[in-house]
Amino acid sequence: MNIILYLLLGAVAGWVAGMLMKGGGFGLLMNIIIGVIGGFLGGWLMSLVGIQKGGLVWELIVSVIGAVVLLFIISLFKKK
Repeated sequence: MNIILYLLLGAVAGWVAGMLMKGGGFGLLMNIIIGVIGGFLGGWLMSLVGIQKGGLVWELIVSVIGAVVLLFIISLFKKK
């Protein structure tokens, strides 16, 4: 059951990050991929800062932050 929760959380985080960064989502599969990678990236960034909290809402916030950072990094290398 946890894997379904992580995929759902990743999809929501990827969608929110897509809305913040480019004004729309990327489709379900890409939202999940961006959100899950963003969750790992956000968790790593928060551990560097020393912020460790728990809860579903906190995990969503961290995943969105990580996904936004990921999309920003990708946009630096993407041709316009």
